[in-house]
Amino acid sequence: MKLKCGFRGRLVMMCALCLVASWSASAQETFSQCLVRLQDQAQQQQLPAWIVQDVVPFLEKQERVVELDRNQPEFVQTFGQYLAARLTPSRIERGRQLYLQHRSFLDQLTRQYGVPGQYLVAFWGLETNFGSYLGTMPTLDSLATLACDPRRSDFFTEEFLNALHLMDREQLQVDQMRGSWAGAVGHTQFMPSSYLKYALDGDGDGRINLWSSEQDALASGANFLASLGWVAGQRWGREVQLPMQFDYFSVGLNRPRSVGEWASLGLQTAFGSDLPEADFEAAVLVPSGAGGPAFLVYDNFEVIMRWNRSESYALSVGLLANRIAGAAGLVVQPSNEPGVRYEDIARLQQVLADMNYNPGPVDGIWGPATRQALAALQRDRGLVADGYPTPELVEALIRPGSTP
Repeated sequence: MKLKCGFRGRLVMMCALCLVASWSASAQETFSQCLVRLQDQAQQQQLPAWIVQDVVPFLEKQERVVELDRNQPEFVQTFGQYLAARLTPSRIERGRQLYLQHRSFLDQLTRQYGVPGQYLVAFWGLETNFGSYLGTMPTLDSLATLACDPRRSDFFTEEFLNALHLMDREQLQVDQMRGSWAGAVGHTQFMPSSYLKYALDGDGDGRINLWSSEQDALASGANFLASLGWVAGQRWGREVQLPMQFDYFSVGLNRPRSVGEWASLGLQTAFGSDLPEADFEAAVLVPSGAGGPAFLVYDNFEVIMRWNRSESYALSVGLLANRIAGAAGLVVQPSNEPGVRYEDIARLQQVLADMNYNPGPVDGIWGPATRQALAALQRDRGLVADGYPTPELVEALIRPGSTP
């Protein structure tokens, strides 16, 4: 059934809810059909019969997985909320302990792959709290559920098939394959495609097991980051001070300048000293708007985002790595104000689209396109063009007859 939605004003979320309800109503009867499709694809890829015939047809839809996919913390939490939940004193202290415990092995990985050990420990800490929680969701059920969900079916179909190949290669049983709701597994939460391509035998026991071997997980993380283009000798970025008359419309990963050019515009380190001389490009991020901390991020920040496409996540990795290595915390703290609701973001996106500011899809997800669209509107109205959706600004824009 094809639904025709004319997203206007308050109708935008009604249409979105119609789509969700339509999918929910038909999911039970179509999941079995989807499994037949996945079974055919598994057979075409010449996976063994014991997997094609005895595993795939008996997988179960996980309703909770779809719910979690729609409510990822990267989408619904402010940067301040996200950071506070992840850079806790206990996690920083535990990270420092494990960094020292594994220091010899981590130094060896740095020499081989160019990735400093504190970053590997930071990924480990953010992904599974240093292995204390590897996830309990059944991996194949989760991936099949997402492969049969229309939002990102192609991506998760490929990951599902990769999980079957991983199962075959490592001779794993179904109940051994457990992890996150999205199908990521092990200490560093590798997706099946990454496991197949980048996982290594770090402890030298002749097999790869990211669930049980910390050294396998750390070595695999180093190999993965190096393969993604990690620049040896370069940090992820740094906190900076912005000049009083800074043009906030110039922020964002898609608006890089050379470090020297940023310095000429008045940027300094967070402590008020000159930026170090460097000939590479960098971008400015203000994840909490003009009133929060500012960051100058480098090429390795982009590499971190290839692990997880969230600026909040990538900033958390870099900041946790700094703390593990002994650095102090932020000079400027982000705001802990509540975030804007999913429904209101969708309404704001529709308002911006109606005004020809091109915020991207009306999906309730706060991404770069929506941020840039809001910044353009702020600029045009003489506001600070930081693209930050304060609750007050969003309310003023989505309430009929109001102006910010």
